[in-house]
Amino acid sequence: MTRAPRFDAAAEEVARVAAAAPDWEALAAAARPCVACPELAATRQHVVVGDAPAGGRPRFALVGEAPGATEDETGRPFVGKSGQLLDQLLAEAGLDRAEAAVLNIVKCRPPGNRTPKTPEVARCSGWLRRQLELLDPPVVVALGLSSAKWFLGPRTVLAQARGRAHDVDGRAVWATYHPSAAIRFGPNGAPRAGLLADLTAVAGTLA
Repeated sequence: MTRAPRFDAAAEEVARVAAAAPDWEALAAAARPCVACPELAATRQHVVVGDAPAGGRPRFALVGEAPGATEDETGRPFVGKSGQLLDQLLAEAGLDRAEAAVLNIVKCRPPGNRTPKTPEVARCSGWLRRQLELLDPPVVVALGLSSAKWFLGPRTVLAQARGRAHDVDGRAVWATYHPSAAIRFGPNGAPRAGLLADLTAVAGTLA
């Protein structure tokens, strides 16, 4: 099983509710009123459940860290500046976002876009785990260190994990940079080049 952070009572309740959801629509309906993380529930506008392709099983899944301001406002993942860059790089790599599931390990925006805390990741893990079970993507792209750690373990070093697929619960998991890092370091920075290279490699495995 995926090595998620340790559970508490709220995490166990989320996992129970999520596991009982028979399909994507039921899971989304159960997730939207979630208050397992009081600080996040008090400051969010929307629970950003994620996007799933209309045509059934996704060719691949993109899993980021947490929603940002634009995502919190709209209720959709990766629609702000990071999402716009991600869309551009996906197109350059030959991947179609419409064929992907687009998810985050934490479904509510942390105040000030801070990194999600370990208990928050643990409490939200049940939603993501059930999403992956229902959607069953053969390939997962973990965007950024928080996502990479969720799949590959807490000692993951992104620079060491990049550039190859890791077998996690029968899925090929690729760890790469988050688009926000690509923006931070600029168009000629290593994160943008690395993210594009990794997405291109993923596209090669799906061809």
